Amino acid sequence: MERNNVASSNISSIGYDPQTSTLEVEFLNGGIYQYYGVPENMYQQLMSAPSKGQFLNTYIKNQYAFSRTG
Repeated sequence: MERNNVASSNISSIGYDPQTSTLEVEFLNGGIYQYYGVPENMYQQLMSAPSKGQFLNTYIKNQYAFSRTG
Protein backbone atom coordinates (compact mmCIF):
# COMPACT_ATOMS: atom_id res chain seq x y z
CA MET A 1 0.00 0.00 0.00
CA GLU A 2 1.29 3.44 -0.88
CA ARG A 3 1.60 5.77 2.11
CA ASN A 4 1.95 9.54 2.22
CA ASN A 5 4.40 11.20 4.60
CA VAL A 6 2.71 13.38 7.20
CA ALA A 7 3.81 16.08 9.62
CA SER A 8 3.42 14.48 13.04
CA SER A 9 5.47 13.98 16.19
CA ASN A 10 4.48 10.30 16.29
CA ILE A 11 3.40 9.21 12.78
CA SER A 12 5.69 8.93 9.75
CA SER A 13 3.21 8.06 6.98
CA ILE A 14 -0.42 7.10 6.35
CA GLY A 15 -2.00 5.12 3.53
CA TYR A 16 -5.50 3.98 2.68
CA ASP A 17 -6.96 1.29 0.40
CA PRO A 18 -10.56 2.22 -0.45
CA GLN A 19 -11.27 -1.22 -1.96
CA THR A 20 -10.65 -2.97 1.36
CA SER A 21 -11.30 0.00 3.69
CA THR A 22 -7.86 -0.57 5.20
CA LEU A 23 -5.95 2.25 6.85
CA GLU A 24 -2.18 1.77 7.22
CA VAL A 25 -0.15 3.85 9.65
CA GLU A 26 3.63 3.86 9.95
CA PHE A 27 4.92 5.29 13.20
CA LEU A 28 8.24 7.05 13.67
CA ASN A 29 9.45 4.13 15.81
CA GLY A 30 9.12 1.86 12.74
CA GLY A 31 5.89 0.09 13.69
CA ILE A 32 3.34 -0.35 10.91
CA TYR A 33 -0.30 -1.02 11.75
CA GLN A 34 -3.29 -1.76 9.56
CA TYR A 35 -6.79 -0.84 10.73
CA TYR A 36 -9.69 -2.65 9.05
CA GLY A 37 -13.14 -1.43 8.06
CA VAL A 38 -12.22 2.24 8.28
CA PRO A 39 -14.58 4.39 6.15
CA GLU A 40 -12.92 6.60 3.55
CA ASN A 41 -14.36 9.75 5.14
CA MET A 42 -12.60 8.80 8.40
CA TYR A 43 -9.30 8.56 6.49
CA GLN A 44 -9.94 11.97 4.91
CA GLN A 45 -10.68 13.49 8.32
CA LEU A 46 -7.47 11.97 9.69
CA MET A 47 -5.43 13.42 6.85
CA SER A 48 -6.88 16.91 7.39
CA ALA A 49 -6.69 16.80 11.21
CA PRO A 50 -4.27 19.31 12.79
CA SER A 51 -3.02 16.55 15.13
CA LYS A 52 -2.96 13.20 13.36
CA GLY A 53 -1.80 11.34 16.46
CA GLN A 54 -4.62 12.76 18.57
CA PHE A 55 -7.19 11.98 15.87
CA LEU A 56 -5.87 8.42 15.56
CA ASN A 57 -6.02 7.90 19.33
CA THR A 58 -9.51 9.37 19.66
CA TYR A 59 -11.35 8.03 16.62
CA ILE A 60 -9.49 5.01 15.24
CA LYS A 61 -7.55 3.14 17.94
CA ASN A 62 -9.85 0.88 19.94
CA GLN A 63 -12.64 1.49 17.39
CA TYR A 64 -11.43 -0.72 14.51
CA ALA A 65 -9.82 -4.14 14.34
CA PHE A 66 -6.09 -3.90 13.60
CA SER A 67 -2.90 -5.86 13.22
CA ARG A 68 0.76 -4.97 13.34
CA THR A 69 2.38 -5.68 10.00
CA GLY A 70 5.85 -4.23 10.55
